[in-house]
Amino acid sequence: MFIQFSKQHKDKMISEIQRFFYEERGEEIGLIAAENAYDFFKDQLGPYFYNKALRDARELVEQKMNTLEEDLYALEKNQ
Repeated sequence: MFIQFSKQHKDKMISEIQRFFYEERGEEIGLIAAENAYDFFKDQLGPYFYNKALRDARELVEQKMNTLEEDLYALEKNQ
């Protein structure tokens, strides 16, 4: 997957994975296990979230373009 995060963001997400496992499952997982989970989520699930975000952005832009087109027609003068 082509998604890249800064080391700081990656480390934060790995920490959150460790926290989740501890709070939700009562399991303490190490750094390697958390990194493996991170890689799985990023590589296998990330594309679904990425594509959904693109569809949402496309829909928003289309709505804005339609509004802009309506506004431009409203500015036309009668001849």
